[in-house]
Amino acid sequence: MSVNESYFCSCLTADNKNEWTEEKAALLLGAKWPSGSQITIRFLDGDAAIQERVKSVARTWTDLTNLRFIWTTRAPTDIRIAFMPGNGSWSYLGTQCRNIPEPKPTMNYGWLTADSSDDEVRRVVLHEFGHAVGLIHEHQSPSGGGIKWNVAAVVADLGGPPNNWDRATIENNMFAKYKDVAATQDVDATSIMMYPIPKTWTLDGTEAGLNTELSENDIAFIKKQYPR
Repeated sequence: MSVNESYFCSCLTADNKNEWTEEKAALLLGAKWPSGSQITIRFLDGDAAIQERVKSVARTWTDLTNLRFIWTTRAPTDIRIAFMPGNGSWSYLGTQCRNIPEPKPTMNYGWLTADSSDDEVRRVVLHEFGHAVGLIHEHQSPSGGGIKWNVAAVVADLGGPPNNWDRATIENNMFAKYKDVAATQDVDATSIMMYPIPKTWTLDGTEAGLNTELSENDIAFIKKQYPR
């Protein structure tokens, strides 16, 4: 994997505080949907072809849980999806989308188009909808003891194209931790919520590839959090 050719998700929180804490297949408890929630969703833009592909992949999460996605074209909705080029790929966590005023987007796919490969669409949509149901980034898990980062290498790569992140964004998405989470015990390198991590980014040999499917741990964990 060439890091400087890879786009990374930037996870957003609705309170705009730089306080991030988390764990393995981990869910932010304050952003967890009530059991059996019907979550309304609409697209703010994007052509019909890519919209249908997003819907098809997103359904993976509701097939496993007691949550239901209600797709509509009418406001207001809980989740609002945009395809703003150059604005990255991101989503607010779980119910925090309800704190974002209409008609602002709560999820964005900055590089997905009708020409995107099936693997790319599946990887990105599964990841962002993982955030939408409350899941946080796997690599920030304190339960696994923490990754020993080569901070200079991470900052150099993510500070350049195509991500062009500033230092605060890198800190929030790479090195900071979340509090008040439900989590399993160890970091799952195969999780859909795991960033691709090259060895050059770590000092302890930790690495992870580009995951395009839910891992066994992802499936077991989300079923436990939202049992059918």
